[in-house]
Amino acid sequence: MDYFFQIFSKAINLILEADSDLFEIIFLSLKVSLTALFFSCLIGLPIAALCVIKCFFGRNILIIILNSLMGLPPVLVGLVLYLIFSKSGPLGFFEILYTPTIMTLAQFILIVPIIASMSIQVLEQILNEYEEMLTSIGANKKDIALTILWDARFPLVTCVLAGLGRALSEVGAIIIVGGNIAHHTRVMTTSIALETSKGNLELAVSLGLILIFLSLSINATVSALKKLSKEFSYD
Repeated sequence: MDYFFQIFSKAINLILEADSDLFEIIFLSLKVSLTALFFSCLIGLPIAALCVIKCFFGRNILIIILNSLMGLPPVLVGLVLYLIFSKSGPLGFFEILYTPTIMTLAQFILIVPIIASMSIQVLEQILNEYEEMLTSIGANKKDIALTILWDARFPLVTCVLAGLGRALSEVGAIIIVGGNIAHHTRVMTTSIALETSKGNLELAVSLGLILIFLSLSINATVSALKKLSKEFSYD
């Protein structure tokens, strides 16, 4: 028990002392995950809106694929990207293997289906409530899409935060394509795995505490947004 508290105390000290290596890892983790989240929203939210307001050929198949990809194994994503972007791969000339760029791409592939699938469910509920009213006033497809996206803004942020949580906790794909290189591609999750295997438990625990703090912050934000969505709803 004393050993546990000793490790925990040293981990707290690393955070309070603003250890440079620690915060370099945290910064890279946030940079990669937030960049992947930004582009995932640019793709995922329009796809969700399109699937909800328009009946097109292959719509149901697309929704099934998106729902299935929510459980996509991260190591499989990492392996496929590795084969594609390795020097002998078809896109090897881009030379992005073992860089933050391909780590961002891996997280993007993993969280787009989450954001799109969850957003489709949210937008379908909103559309069911307002479709008759919007149609009666002559709203076109674009107006309907913008209206339901705005009205669902708080629940959609919850979907986005779910994607962020997945990105921050990801380890399988990015350790394959990023290589966990010190001062270059080392992020929180891969660092925890490495430092634990090396016996450097102080750094591993400190990173774990930061991850827990981020997770709690995300959940607290989700709860606050749910409360706001009820307060600003039209019910």
